[in-house]
Order: sequence, then structure tokens, then C-alpha cells
Amino acid sequence: MSERDERTERAMPRYAILIYEKETPGGVDDIPPEVMEANLSAGEKIAAMGARVVHEQALEPSSATRTIRKGGLVTDGPFIESREVIAGFFVVEAADLDQAVAIGRLLPIMDGAVEVRPLLAV
Repeated sequence: MSERDERTERAMPRYAILIYEKETPGGVDDIPPEVMEANLSAGEKIAAMGARVVHEQALEPSSATRTIRKGGLVTDGPFIESREVIAGFFVVEAADLDQAVAIGRLLPIMDGAVEVRPLLAV
């Protein structure tokens, strides 16, 4: 299915669900098994709510990040340095923002937060 076909068939708005966590020294290996299982099983719970996961992705540690600044300068690390990093994200189709927030509540939070942000419909 082409991107254009996908857009025309899209029935529900899309939301980015961003997972912020304190970065762990061992990366994914330091994530407790119950947290990993909760993240991996979220798709089934989201489907049971009548919503759909369009894409989900865990991210490599922030040390692997490169930031491109105005003028083309490339620097190591994320654009914004903070105690928390974006550990992963989901893109979901949900009926509305309330349902997207309910989906975000399914995800375990170790030491951070989950942000739910509507995507522009283009």
C-alpha cells in the first residue's frame, strides 16, 4: 500500500507516544524483564481497546546520537541534554486524545514519563 493510499484509508487520528526514561548504563540489558514484557505485550492491549499500533521502536543509547545544527555542524549526543532520554516511541491510531492517553498509561514507567502528542494529519 502506498503512503498516499494509507493516508486516504486512515480512519482515526494518529498520536506519537514517546517514552522518556533515565538512561541505564547497560542499555536494554538493564531493563527489568517485567518492564520489557509490558512493552512487548502493549500491542495486544492496544488492539483490545480498538486502537492500532502503526509503528513502535526502541532507540539506541543517546551516546549513539548525532545532532545536526544550523550551518551543518554535527555534534555528538542529543539536541537536548537532560537526565531522561527518549528510550522509544509508538505511533498509534486512536479514536481521540483521551484514548491515546489511556494507551500511554499501559506502558510501564521506570523512572521517567510517557508523552502523548497528536500528529499532524497531512
